[in-house]
Amino acid sequence: MKKRYLAGLGCTGIVVVVLIVLALIVGSFAYNFNNTAVEYEADAKTAWSNVESSYQRRNDLIGNLVKTVQGAADFERTTLKEVIEARAKATSTTIDASNITAENLAQFQQAQTGLTGALSRLLVSVERYPELKANRNFLELQSQLEGTENRINVARDRYNEKVNIYDKHTTKFPGKLFAGWFGFEEMPRYKADPGSKNAPDVEFDF
Repeated sequence: MKKRYLAGLGCTGIVVVVLIVLALIVGSFAYNFNNTAVEYEADAKTAWSNVESSYQRRNDLIGNLVKTVQGAADFERTTLKEVIEARAKATSTTIDASNITAENLAQFQQAQTGLTGALSRLLVSVERYPELKANRNFLELQSQLEGTENRINVARDRYNEKVNIYDKHTTKFPGKLFAGWFGFEEMPRYKADPGSKNAPDVEFDF
């Protein structure tokens, strides 16, 4: 009887040890998963901040461009008004890096696309104003805008790359299980505008 009791204790002890080992393994995996997810999420948020920073630079340059154009006699006021209004909307549409959702990202993108279209129409209108085309300040702003558009594209690509790394880490099994426990959600990517292949280009070479 005593031997059976001791054997029972031995089996129970083995089970307890196994459970402790499993708990340590799961705990270690969860700890590493959480820390890595936090790091990847922070990288994606930083990348998004760089996207907004690039767009803010563009908005600032467009503001200076508008001031230069306003000095031209008889310039199309409707076109200029469209740019001013689109810029105001784009400037006021921002996203908190800690709350990047597909919905607010779409709103942000829509506002920026509206500004791009208005800017494109303004630059086309400049063709009819030789004094603006020869204005040194205007030409410098055009050059800076072109460089900024390239910076925006690079920043958006880098944001998508960081989001991709984060999403793969939090959606692949078994990480997906821990993502739910720790509250990590999938982050949206910056997508191409609908119909962007047919959208008018912003030309800077006059």
